[in-house]
Amino acid sequence: MTKRIFFPFRALWLFAFLLPLLAAAVPARAQLLPGGNSSIGLLPSLEVDNEANLVEDPAPLFSAPYGKDHFFGNWGGAQPWLLDHGIHILADVHEELAGNFRGGRKQGVTNAGQVGVELDVDWGKLTNTDLFKNFWTHMMVVNGHGRNLSTDYIGDSIGGVQQIYGARGNVVAHLVYLYAEHSFFHNHLDISAGWIPPGSFFAASPLFCMYMNVAMCGNPAPTKYTEGARDWPSGNLGFVVRAMPTSETYIMGGLFAVSPHAFNGGISGWAWAQDGLGKFSSPVEVGWLPKFGKHHLNGHYKAGFGYDNSSYPDLLEDIHGNPWITSGMPKRYRAGRASAWVMADQMLVRNGDGPTNGLIALAGWMWADGHTTAMSHHIWAGMVETGAAWGRPMDSIGAMYQWELMSRASTLQQEYAVSAGVPFPSNQWGTVWGIQTHENIYEVFYNAHVAPGISLQPDFQYINRPGGSTVFHDAAVMGLQFNAVL
Repeated sequence: MTKRIFFPFRALWLFAFLLPLLAAAVPARAQLLPGGNSSIGLLPSLEVDNEANLVEDPAPLFSAPYGKDHFFGNWGGAQPWLLDHGIHILADVHEELAGNFRGGRKQGVTNAGQVGVELDVDWGKLTNTDLFKNFWTHMMVVNGHGRNLSTDYIGDSIGGVQQIYGARGNVVAHLVYLYAEHSFFHNHLDISAGWIPPGSFFAASPLFCMYMNVAMCGNPAPTKYTEGARDWPSGNLGFVVRAMPTSETYIMGGLFAVSPHAFNGGISGWAWAQDGLGKFSSPVEVGWLPKFGKHHLNGHYKAGFGYDNSSYPDLLEDIHGNPWITSGMPKRYRAGRASAWVMADQMLVRNGDGPTNGLIALAGWMWADGHTTAMSHHIWAGMVETGAAWGRPMDSIGAMYQWELMSRASTLQQEYAVSAGVPFPSNQWGTVWGIQTHENIYEVFYNAHVAPGISLQPDFQYINRPGGSTVFHDAAVMGLQFNAVL
């Protein structure tokens, strides 16, 4: 019998009630990124999404509605002085309160948050010499805290409703990235090398973290959960080369050492010389960045392929091709893991200056080898708009739908576990509560800029088939995101 999905209309009434309250808040000023997220950690995807790699000065990337708005103003004059000397410092506090008022394992409320600091240095400007012209270093550290609503209350390790939760380790300062960047030939060639999250460059978009659900922010699943293509806060040792034959086209490739550990770089992110780094992943991406019409409607169209030459255990088969969960024989190891993606976003209506200031449609598809990856397909589609149309130019509203399909090998593994009467093995996403097939995620949000450098974002998510199974009822979640750019 087909299961009937209950849609919580009462949540929409609450959502609608919050909107006018937030719209009546302090008049808007420029913020760093629409959707309540500062640009902290997003510089790589901002540069990749831009029609020219403006490594010599990232300021144009922060055009409206990005801005340079800080809660503490210009830091008593220190900010302008630092910028004049090529030193870009960004400090950010991000908190996400979320509660499932219906469905899931049980009802509850949790908070998850992050404090982050980013340092970008233009060494040409700092030293005032041509020797270091177009040479930059980028560093970011974060501190994560809180509880995970999805695993603790909903019974879902696939589509976490809070984006700020994950592999930061129980440390004061977790290193996200530390790398050098140099551009050549008038920015037609750009090379970055060091400790880099591959997902911040490949299949990336600064629009993704406007949504709270972690399956989208800041890099879509499934590749960011694999060892060779981590997204921040995890990184890999490697380099990225980006060539732009024209101002509207690019081809980008990378080579990264693959870490076989749960925490790349250890729990702190600083242990680069871990054992087992003998294999490599090599993503490649091509992109077209057009501007249409007299209003210069920005578009970003990307396709990519990744290959990791490591060997990984098969989710289903043993060395003889039988299910290892029932045979008791050693798992079969498969050499190589492939992935692919196609994604696009297009501005349909422009509301003002800046690359994201308008009505934007976005969609995409990502695939990973299902023999060794528990999720094989991810499809998403959504809309986002900044608020000039309703007199709030720095506010944003958006909606997103996601469909995540677990791999056939993973589902069969779990079916054999039931027949054998043994617990479900965990996978890259964590705990498994039932036989996983697919999960649907619906999300809507409104972000309001309420004070200089501060935004509040009420967010509603409806999780159909939490954890990819029917063990728990569909979950309805209300969230409130707070962001302060210090």
